[in-house]
Amino acid sequence: MRFYFPALLALAVAAMIEARSNSPGLRPASPFGDRLFMVLGRGAFLLWLAMLGWGFWRLNWWVPLAGLVGSLAVNALVLRAGAMRSWPALSEALALAGAVMAGVVLYAAEPLFN
Repeated sequence: MRFYFPALLALAVAAMIEARSNSPGLRPASPFGDRLFMVLGRGAFLLWLAMLGWGFWRLNWWVPLAGLVGSLAVNALVLRAGAMRSWPALSEALALAGAVMAGVVLYAAEPLFN
């Protein structure tokens, strides 16, 4: 469970960056890169929601609540830093890292049915 909180933070930042990068200067130039950026960002958001739901179902109530508050806080910090040209690469890297950490959390969890 030690990767639960960092996974939520990484997925939240990845999804927020994709959602905030509306202008063409903040998106990848190639159509494939732009599509990949969009898929990873929206997938990160869906996985973030799934991890929150899983956390409320399987963990103590305060753990996913702390993840939700931490996600909001880290998103505010990233937004305060302002838009940068490196946002797409950062978003894609955080989405992949968050997905790997979420996979580790779900793999290490005790099975539903014994």
